[in-house]
Amino acid sequence: MKGMVVAPHSIAVEEGVKILRRGGNAVDAALTTAFVQCVVGVRNCGIAGFGSLHVYIADSGEEKIIDFHGKAGSKAKPDIWEDIFIMENRSGYGITLKGNVNDRGYQSIAVSGTIKAFHEAMLRYGTMNWKELIEPAIPYAKKGYPVSGEQAIQWMFRGPREMKFNLTKAAEEIYLKEGNLYSAGEILVQKDLGLTLDKIATHGPDVFYSGEIGEKIAQDLEEHNSLITIQDWKTPKVVISQPLTTEYRGYTISSNPAPGGGITLIEIFNILEGYPLNQYDWSGLGSSAIDHMHLVVSAFKAAQQDRVNFVGDPAFIDVPTKKLISKKHASKWRERINAGERISIPRRQGNEEASTTHISVVDSKGNSVSLTHSLSSGSGVVTPGLGFMYNSCMNCFDPIPGHPNSIAPGKSRITGIAPTLVFKDGELTIVIGAPGGNRIIGGIAQGIINIIDHRMSPVEAVSAPRIDCQWLDIVDVTRRIPSYLCDELMRTGHKVERSPFHYEFWPLVQAISINRASGKVRGGSDPRSGGIALSE
Repeated sequence: MKGMVVAPHSIAVEEGVKILRRGGNAVDAALTTAFVQCVVGVRNCGIAGFGSLHVYIADSGEEKIIDFHGKAGSKAKPDIWEDIFIMENRSGYGITLKGNVNDRGYQSIAVSGTIKAFHEAMLRYGTMNWKELIEPAIPYAKKGYPVSGEQAIQWMFRGPREMKFNLTKAAEEIYLKEGNLYSAGEILVQKDLGLTLDKIATHGPDVFYSGEIGEKIAQDLEEHNSLITIQDWKTPKVVISQPLTTEYRGYTISSNPAPGGGITLIEIFNILEGYPLNQYDWSGLGSSAIDHMHLVVSAFKAAQQDRVNFVGDPAFIDVPTKKLISKKHASKWRERINAGERISIPRRQGNEEASTTHISVVDSKGNSVSLTHSLSSGSGVVTPGLGFMYNSCMNCFDPIPGHPNSIAPGKSRITGIAPTLVFKDGELTIVIGAPGGNRIIGGIAQGIINIIDHRMSPVEAVSAPRIDCQWLDIVDVTRRIPSYLCDELMRTGHKVERSPFHYEFWPLVQAISINRASGKVRGGSDPRSGGIALSE
């Protein structure tokens, strides 16, 4: 069996595979890939971001979630933005406030645990040293990397302001060239980021939080009225826990607990387990595909309704996890679906796009990592001389007090992040995850359904047409789903909105499948991005 790395950034995947070829394990490869992504995945991720890492060690059977969701600063009060609320966003990702203070600028930043989490993963499970894992990323910052066609198109489509590249002078100096966006193939140099990575590699993670770099960060955040105190930045929190699991057609699906999206993903599979999805012609979009669509979107709506009503940071609220992921709860939802109940996702009345990335890795020994990390949509803030953009984690908190996802000091907001592993008879068979805001959950669910129920390869599974539900009772579908199926779906009681895109920029699913009998490893990187699957 050969190892494999799959991610939405081809340069990062190449460096990850080099680590496998040097004898590193899945954790080593994932961390190097992640650090390179922090350079070449501009605004998708960064060293001042957040995320969740799902690791499995084959020899011992140990499986853990290393969660590093961003934490609201000590100055973040529950009602700080209550009077400037406008609406929830149509995509299910983000809240619009007057002045966009939760999404742009210093108050949008949450405390980042990315560097601490990566170091913790290295100490617990890696085989290479810290400096070795970071060094491959540094030349891409100091000497530059060629901007990909996908990046250039996205940047040009959205413009400097929406990309937040000109929000601060320091950001403009890095990401714009004489005020203009970089074109495909042009070399983007980030020298200050290279120097910052050098110091982190040499001095360890403490330099980022309480050392030379940490002091500059804390001073900048303090001077610009952020919600983060010096003490907040010095003490990032990483939570290590067991994954949540469920059985689905003889497979064990394993994903992350709240505040991540795995709890909702597992609820979806518990509901769908009662329906014979493999009997419906989803692969060919035949006439029976309508039954597949109706059942899948009904399960999505049910689980998302529970998510809105009950899921938040379990350190702050009592999340009824056992109930939500129980088979009994799923059976009650099926009764309601079978009775023809119209299910709606509660939203308060705009589209925001999340900027996130993902890595799926397996090595020759069967160790694996599913890692999703993000900047949210990026704050636009860069501290002069440090070279990296901070997250905008605060943009998805509920600004109205008293709800599961409301703001509190030290609290994490919920995300769709759901790094997932699937086992068959105790052996790893699928490594999967995706960027894409709250749509991540549905994207991963469909990737797994496509592999298990419809026997697709990873490439087919991540390339297939998609459906999603985020807003009230509306079903979003990609343009490749024919209009006559959309009409049929509406006749079953769903409202349908068809995207103008054939390959909508929804969650960019990254999947690996493993056949343990033959030792064959196959990968698929969502064609909607510039990703790739490479084996060692």
